[in-house]
Order: sequence, then C-alpha cells, then structure tokens
Amino acid sequence: MNGILKKGDSVRRFEDERLLRGQGQFVDNRDLQGQVFLHFLRSIYGHARIRGIQTEEARVMPGVIGIFTGEDLIRDGVQPVPLTMPFIREDGSAAASAPYYPLATDAARFMGQAVAMVVAETPQQALEAAECIEVDYEELPVLTSMKEAAEPGAPKLWEEISDNIAAAKSLGDEQAVDECFKKAKHVSRLELVNPRLVGNPIEPRTSICEYEPNTGRRTLYAGHQAPWRLKTGLAHMFQEDQEQFRIVVHDIGGGFGTKTPLYPEDAALVYASGKLRCSIRWRSTRSDEFQTTLHARNQETVAEMAFDADGNILALRAETLANVGGYLINPGMFIPLRLSPSVITSMYHIPEVYMNTRCVMTNTAPLGAFRGAGRPEGIYLTERLMDQAGREIGVDPSELRRRNMVKPEQMPYITPMEESVDSGEFEKVMDAALRQSDWNGFDERREMSRESGKLRGRGIGCYIEWTGSELNETVTIVADASGSITLYSGTQPMGQGIATSYLQIFSEQLQLPVDQLNLIQGDTDLVEGHGSVGSRSLFVGGNAIIRGTEDFLDECRKLAACELEASEDDIEYHQGAFQVKGTHVGMGLFELCVRQPEKQISVKRKKELTGRSWPNGCHVAEVEIDPETGSVRLERYTSIDDVGKAVNPMIVHGQVQGGIASGLGQAVLERTEYDKTGQLLTGSYLDYALPRADDLPTLSGSLFEETPCLTNPLGAKGTGEIGAVAGPPAIVHAVLDALSEKGITQIDMPLYPQKIWERLNCQE
Repeated sequence: MNGILKKGDSVRRFEDERLLRGQGQFVDNRDLQGQVFLHFLRSIYGHARIRGIQTEEARVMPGVIGIFTGEDLIRDGVQPVPLTMPFIREDGSAAASAPYYPLATDAARFMGQAVAMVVAETPQQALEAAECIEVDYEELPVLTSMKEAAEPGAPKLWEEISDNIAAAKSLGDEQAVDECFKKAKHVSRLELVNPRLVGNPIEPRTSICEYEPNTGRRTLYAGHQAPWRLKTGLAHMFQEDQEQFRIVVHDIGGGFGTKTPLYPEDAALVYASGKLRCSIRWRSTRSDEFQTTLHARNQETVAEMAFDADGNILALRAETLANVGGYLINPGMFIPLRLSPSVITSMYHIPEVYMNTRCVMTNTAPLGAFRGAGRPEGIYLTERLMDQAGREIGVDPSELRRRNMVKPEQMPYITPMEESVDSGEFEKVMDAALRQSDWNGFDERREMSRESGKLRGRGIGCYIEWTGSELNETVTIVADASGSITLYSGTQPMGQGIATSYLQIFSEQLQLPVDQLNLIQGDTDLVEGHGSVGSRSLFVGGNAIIRGTEDFLDECRKLAACELEASEDDIEYHQGAFQVKGTHVGMGLFELCVRQPEKQISVKRKKELTGRSWPNGCHVAEVEIDPETGSVRLERYTSIDDVGKAVNPMIVHGQVQGGIASGLGQAVLERTEYDKTGQLLTGSYLDYALPRADDLPTLSGSLFEETPCLTNPLGAKGTGEIGAVAGPPAIVHAVLDALSEKGITQIDMPLYPQKIWERLNCQE
C-alpha cells in the first residue's frame, strides 16, 4: 500500500508479511561472532538456606570459561533489582523484602531461583558443568499459602522484617463505609479467589549481551517491552553511567506484561559479559518460563457491597491478600495497591469505598504483570458482587447494573479513588450488548440445551479500565534530502499492530504516501520513551506523533518562510509542499531539506497528556455445561467496547478478541499450583492448560465510538487488555447461571471440569 493513509480505516498490518514469511528478527535469530553461552543453575527447593557452593569440579570441565555465584556479584558491587515505588508496610516503614540479587545469596526463596551461572563455549558444555556444581542447602520452612504466610508468628521469608507483609495500603474512609453498612437494607458478601496465572508468551525470554572491548560498553539484545526501563535499571544495579548500556529490541514473540521488568537473569548476563569481556547469549527453557518468569493475579478477597431499599449501592469494602511471591518487585506491589483500586467502582456510582490490601510474601515465583494487570482483579470483585446482589435481591443483574451506572451528565466523574473518568455512556453500551447477544432469546436456547441433557447459562461482564501508565512520550521526526521521513518512537511493538496504526496517523498528518515514511523503535541509542505497558502505546504514543508532527511542520514553515522571503503566517502546507498564500511561489519539503546545512530537518519533542483514557464496555457470555463430565463450552460471546475513536478498527477487534481468549483461559482453564514443599506442579504444558482456537466460538463484537476520549487529540482509548478484564466475570456469571438451577451460587476460578463435576455430584 503506497497511498496516503488515514485514521479510521481498517488497513492491513504492514508487519504481517515479513513475519509470515519467516523474516522476523527475534533475539534468537541473532548470532554474534565469538559468542559463548550461559546456563543458570536453579534451586530445586522452595525455600533453603545456601550454606556453600562448590564449583571446583565444574570449573575444569571442557569448554568452561567462567562460573559465578551470588557472592561474586556482591563482591563486585552489583546491587539488587531496584525497588523504587513509594509504598509502605503496615508499620509505616518502606515496602521491603529480601534483596533480589541476580543470583541467590543467603537463601533461595522459590523453586527455580538462580543460584549460580556457568559460561561455556557451547550450551551443552554450560549445562553439563552446571550439573556438576554442588550446593549445600539447608531446607527451611516453606509457605505457599498466602493466608498461612500472613498469620502472626508464621515462619518468615526474611528475618530483617517483622512478618511476611511486604507492603500494604488502605484506601477510603472506613468509618463512613461502616455507617453505610449499618443503614443498608441488603448486604452482599463474597469470598473471592483470583487464581495465579503464568503469562506464557510463545517466545521464551532470550538475551544476548555484546561486549565492546574498547569502552566496556554492553549492548543487550532482548525481547523487552520497555527498553529504557531496562537500561536505567541496569545502570542502577551496576552503579554506572547509563551510556555504558545500550538496549536493542527488534521483534518480540509476545509480551503481555511479562517482559516489562528487569529480571535478575538480565543483570547476571550483563555482569558475566563485562567480567569475561566477551559476548554471551542465554535463552530460557519453557520450564524456566513457568518457574521464574513473573506470575500474575493471585489475590484472595473478602468483599461486601451495601444497598438501600431501592437497590442503589451505598458502599463497598474489601479486604485483600495479594501474593507477591518470594521477592517484592515494583509491579508486584503497584498492581494490587494502585491498579486494582483504580477500577474498583467500575462504571457504577459507589459513594463510599474502603479497601485494605496486604502484599504477602510466599515461597513462590515473584508476581508481576499479565494482560490486564490489576484491572481484571478489581473488576472481577465488583462484577461478582453486582451479579450476586441481583440474584439475592431478586432483580435481573442487568437491571441492577443499570440503576447504579454513572450517567453521561455526571462526566467528568470523580471516583472515590480520586480517578477522573472523562467520558462514557455506560447504559447505552450495555443495552447494545444485550441486543446484539439476543438476550431476550436466551430462554429458547436454554430449553434446547435441556433437551440434550445440558445446562445453559448467560452472564454479563461490565468493565471500565485504567490505561496509560506514564502519560508522556517522546518522538523524533527526521526528514532528509533523500525523500523520506523517519519517525522515532519510544513505544515498543510486540504484536499489537502499532507500526501500522502509527503510520496511518503519521501519513494523514503529513499528507504523504506511506512508502515515504519510516518507523524506528526499540534501540535506546536512537529513541527515548517509556515503552509499551498499560495499554498506552496508541493513545499516549499516538498523541506524541500528532503533536510532534504539528511541531515538525511548524519548524518547517519557519524554514520555508525564510527561504521564500515571506511571513511565516502566510506559509501553507499541502501534501509535502509549502506555498505562499495567494501565489504560485512555493517549495517542496524535501527541497527544503536539501537547503539545510545537514541536508535534513529534525525535530524532537516530549509530549504529555492531561489525563488517562477509560475504555469501557459490556461483554455477554453464554455457556453450555455437560453435567456428565463437568466440561464448560463457551457457545456464544458478544462484546460492545467503548474504545473512543479507533485508528484501525480491524486491529482493535483483534486486540479485543485476543484479550477475550486470555479471559477464557483465566476463567476456565489456567491454574498454577505449588505443593507444600514449594514444588511447582504445573510447570509444563502437560499440566497447565491454555485456551486453543477450538475453545472459542465465533466472537460477535462491535466498537462503540460515540464517546471519544477527551484527554488526547486522537479521541482514542487504550484497547490491548479489555478482553482480559471483561472476560472472566462474563464467563463465570454464565457458568453460575447454568449451575443455579442445581442450587450452586458460588464457585471460584478456574472452572475446570473436575471442579464443576464435584460440585454437581458431591454436594453435601
């Protein structure tokens, strides 16, 4: 496609052809001359003191170049993974856990934690040498249950603090909430489990560190969603200038939030490369991914919602335990303490809210982000209460939602959590979902299922989502005499299609064919920015493109006015040319470049938004359950999503559908289990079920574009995670609706066949 593109068109993705042809540039496709290989020796225990590590035999094995332990790194001044977020513990001290060094030092606190690393000439030599390292472990008490870990007097994961509560936060007016509950005519109460998930991108974490002998500079080739975060984090850990580190990211085989943090393995690889003064590569195995890539969700909540006699919500309160694993890291506390509360009121007017959340350390893998990151947990809590209350009060769940929805005239709406929601027509969106799902035709379909011996249910999942993370982004625009313009962006593609969407925006703004435009991302020597997290790429990054392009054209007008000896106000721009108003005097953009001393025009801008975007919507699921086996089949699924203005509707639909698949996985299939000794029982695809294509019906989805976002010039709202937010409550409600005729009113995710069969057949 070579013409001028515009926003709002469903342009086919430019990225796809080379990927389908096998021309992707993933980390593992790269080879460096003289590279050697790294292998990590990992703890086989869930919790054990390290009394000593014997490496003598391994050091003399064929091909071994170096072996390092945690003591080596500490001796050389390497710092632990930084904790930079200003959260606190219940006693007012700073949030804390044992320092998370690249290699375990005093103890291993979860199965799979790296305790030593071997660098050798081949991967097999590194593996064989690692198997000859002897670690003297002293087994310690293991805690995998967050409830047990939170108990007073429980064995501690780190002796330097008083208990296993690494961070905690209370939000809202507890006394005001208590008063609301005292005068309530109805209270709904639920104990909810949001199960632990493993992100499982198809590409395992892989990194190559290239060492530059003359400067000591290290270039890390990695599949990472936020290259500058990685760069600044490494500089902190090594106490070196940021310029000593370069991060290069090309294609990423899936991220979903799991590739946002600085992992200990990244720092260990960089250390080994600098110490041995050579280029080293490392690729994790699928077992490594299950054991050590950040897990997600894993919250247990006791929640209550108070209503008046008319079914209006008076207040909500929740006590939550969030399992953050063996070590506290930034996303591990940000997600439960900041993100979940941000959406806790969803699209409802809830006058008073009180939340108390405690982050509990256990002998499990550390917690981080996975698609949705805190928003699924918060929305699931509120939606489950709304559905339960409707059944208890005797009001259709859709009607109870309608009574309590924030009205358009209340926008901008300030929530009890002090979030400002700029736009939305929640009731209109829900009504559209009910119509499109044929809500009123459900009874006929249920009867057909009964005739075949099946149970059928329907469920609603309404949601609103906090998006954006950092609200500023940097772009650089360079036009050169060769006739091309290059856009440099600090966001990071990983399958979302942002290269296509960005070029649509850029082409329309410049009024130039897309074949004259280039996009560069992922190299910290060339770009600046915050990367792609929290559904920020389009509405934050796209805003920077629009505003940056406006500034670029303003700069060009100044230069053209000088060349054409005219007032700047008299210079008009159209399709790559500048012209003096009312005359035939003009000059092309690229001719203007030729006349510049450097034969190019370059503008760099950092642009900030005034607020977040708040995508919202309503999803309706319909399931069929076979009572003979307990299996759940998703039969119909409808989604109406307020995405503001869609730059590329086809790409947005794809993002929503991918999120729905994630939501189905969480609701029905995925579970992460540790035994009492800290052994991961679900550490492979034999034990951990992911959704497949045949688990999904044809998805019926529409985009609601009547309420553009008011905080950015695109009018766009973040879309990458919304399916994962709305999917779990919609599907769980459908299952509970099907089971309600058997007297079952509550069941925790995941809703796998054995669990449902037991509830149907083994009720007391």
